[in-house]
This record gives sequence, structure tokens and C-alpha cells, in this order.
Amino acid sequence: MNFKHPLKVGLAWTSIVYVVCFAGVALFPALRESFMKYGMHTDAALGHNYITIGSFIGGLIIWNIIVAIGVWLFVLLSNKIK
Repeated sequence: MNFKHPLKVGLAWTSIVYVVCFAGVALFPALRESFMKYGMHTDAALGHNYITIGSFIGGLIIWNIIVAIGVWLFVLLSNKIK
């Protein structure tokens, strides 16, 4: 399996979802608490919202790195497991 195509698709998908999520929390801050409670099984009552250009870019980079590692592992395992 070629690594470049799944990587491009994974990074594009992650970037789109991250932008939608960030915008959703920026426009509707109450979404954060619901997502944390039901999606991540934790409490979001930390008292701080970090909605800045820096936090947006930093989060986008971090999530794309995580997905790149996941796609690499997926391709590696797909090539090894027959």
C-alpha cells in the first residue's frame, strides 16, 4: 500500500474536523462541556477557554502529527499482515 495517499486523506480529514470543532467551540462555548462529558467521559469545568490563533495552529499541528503516526502504523500493518 502506498503511504502518501492515505497520509494525504488522513491529514485532510483531520484538518477539516479540527477546523469545524474549533469553530464550533469558539461560536458555541457550551458545546465544550457536552463534548467533554459525553465524548471524552470527563469534566470540562477547568475554568479556561483557549480560543486563540496560537491554540488553533498548535492544536492543528499536534492532531495532524498524531494522525500521520496513525496512518503510518496503519500502512505498515496493512503491508505486513496478509
